[in-house]
Amino acid sequence: MVALSPIIVVAHWHAGAAAMDQVIALVADLKRQSLAEPGCLGYEVFRGLDGGPLLLIERYADEAAVEAHRASTHYRELVQGRIIPLLEHRTVELLQQRGAS
Repeated sequence: MVALSPIIVVAHWHAGAAAMDQVIALVADLKRQSLAEPGCLGYEVFRGLDGGPLLLIERYADEAAVEAHRASTHYRELVQGRIIPLLEHRTVELLQQRGAS
């Protein structure tokens, strides 16, 4: 049996200029708490030099770890309760390496 590669979550979060500083502050707390999860292998946050949306790249051991993350208290409180209401738009992709590496 071949072990599957980790799940990569790629999220683009678009917030207006007035809300972006608040979103960035909340994401710092979200990142800290997410990295403490046993299935979280990495959590990076990027923003273009010209401003624009946030790009979050998260790595989880498997699908169960992604589901545990989404069910966590900090995800529900920070993302669903506080961050999403500040966003104008967001997209989220779940990726996994396939084929030859």
